[in-house]
Amino acid sequence: MTVMDVSRKSVASPVDRASVSKTLCDCLRRHAEQKPNQAALYCGDAAISWRTLDETSTRLARWFLDQGLQPGDRVAVCSLNSIELVQVYLGLFKAGLIAVTINTRLKPDEVRYMLDHAQPRMAFCEPSLAPVLERAGAEFPVFSSLPDLATMTTALPAVGPDDLALIIYTSGTTATPKGVVHTAGSLFHKGVKGAGISRHLGDQIRLCVLPMMHVSGLWFLAMALYEGSPMVLLPKFEPAAALDAIERFGCTTAGGLPTMILSLVEEQARTPRQVATLRSVLAGGDVVSPTLQDRFAELFGTELLEIYAMTEVCGMSANIPGASRRGSMGAALEGVDVRVVDLDGRDVAQGEIGEILVRSSALCIGYWNDLQATRAAMGNGWLHTGDLGARDGDGFIWFKGRKKEVIIRAGSNISPQEVEEALYKHPAVLEAGVIGVPDPVTIERVAAFVVLREGHAANADDLCAFARRHIADYKAPEDIHFLKELPKNPVGKVQRRALKEMLAVKA
Repeated sequence: MTVMDVSRKSVASPVDRASVSKTLCDCLRRHAEQKPNQAALYCGDAAISWRTLDETSTRLARWFLDQGLQPGDRVAVCSLNSIELVQVYLGLFKAGLIAVTINTRLKPDEVRYMLDHAQPRMAFCEPSLAPVLERAGAEFPVFSSLPDLATMTTALPAVGPDDLALIIYTSGTTATPKGVVHTAGSLFHKGVKGAGISRHLGDQIRLCVLPMMHVSGLWFLAMALYEGSPMVLLPKFEPAAALDAIERFGCTTAGGLPTMILSLVEEQARTPRQVATLRSVLAGGDVVSPTLQDRFAELFGTELLEIYAMTEVCGMSANIPGASRRGSMGAALEGVDVRVVDLDGRDVAQGEIGEILVRSSALCIGYWNDLQATRAAMGNGWLHTGDLGARDGDGFIWFKGRKKEVIIRAGSNISPQEVEEALYKHPAVLEAGVIGVPDPVTIERVAAFVVLREGHAANADDLCAFARRHIADYKAPEDIHFLKELPKNPVGKVQRRALKEMLAVKA
């Protein structure tokens, strides 16, 4: 891959137009022609057909251009899941504009950085979130509902797979988030690869509880647009509402972060719903404990399929229904190349641990206005994920931790996830987060933060002793800290850095 300055505008030239490959908007037009009156989206009691979705998003694309926007301009988007949000995304894509997603849970100071960095010229947001944009210093038009689109006739540009379509800011380990840039083509290929996970299961009704401000929710949208399968949207994740939606609409496919899956399990245990229509449920974004997988299978009667995905290339590997390997992140999806390499970039032997590298047509093209980060992460055409893993003889990938999270204790490497899984086996433990803290003798010591289940009790000595019965003594936590909840980032991942900061404040 050629490293480029991804802040440039990119619009298909006349020479390119005849050979443009498919985009998600091409898929939408095809579905609108083939099944115009069938429902494309449900949200609460509202629904929209494929034809109306196509026509409305086209008029919206023309409206954007009528406001003076030019292909390649950025438009900030900050909204809970809704039919209107999908229309806005598709209108932006059809107009050759770049959607800049703003997580709805961010505070004004966090939003201000993204606005300064991406320089959007307009924003679409929930009415309740408009004050956040105002306090973040937005100096551009902000609209909170769809405008009057009756007379929009402006000609639309030809938008091809190489045109920039999306900037999603990561919540990663760097001090400031990076803007991951996707093209119309990489979004299309997310749909292609994701649809392959459940292709043989027949027609799908997807439930999207993941926020479409994040790549995970957009991945579900891409799959639905590629397949032409209807999708049920929840404005935000609530376990009771999610189970009610599965029962009401007969959803066949759903997905979520492990923390979401855990709350679904707890809710289903309290108030069971009819969920027999579920045929594939995807879990990713963080490690899925075997204990959680067992409880899910018991209550839902179907397998919880662990996947491997990142903002940069959502959909790398997955466990496929009928061809999964419990505890792994699955095998590479069709059209995705995966390597596991040592510190010198050489492929390691089967079963050995190394950094996971990925190459895919669904891969982003780099980071917005950050050529240095782009070169560092993917200068050789492979995305350096920063994740450690091993591959078995059948190609299944096993997560072994993150390069920056591995605990080094007296010369031994310890995976935080392994320690967490030992704690999860205790009936009183609802959530656990493990980090390494400095130690003058052993370099690092293992510290665990635990949230107990309501109505259960356990003390630090109990949990430390329990962990030693399941893992080697040197891996077991020496310190246990009890919290009411674990700190999580805006997409629901446990923030280990925040746990370290808690201990630093106590010290």
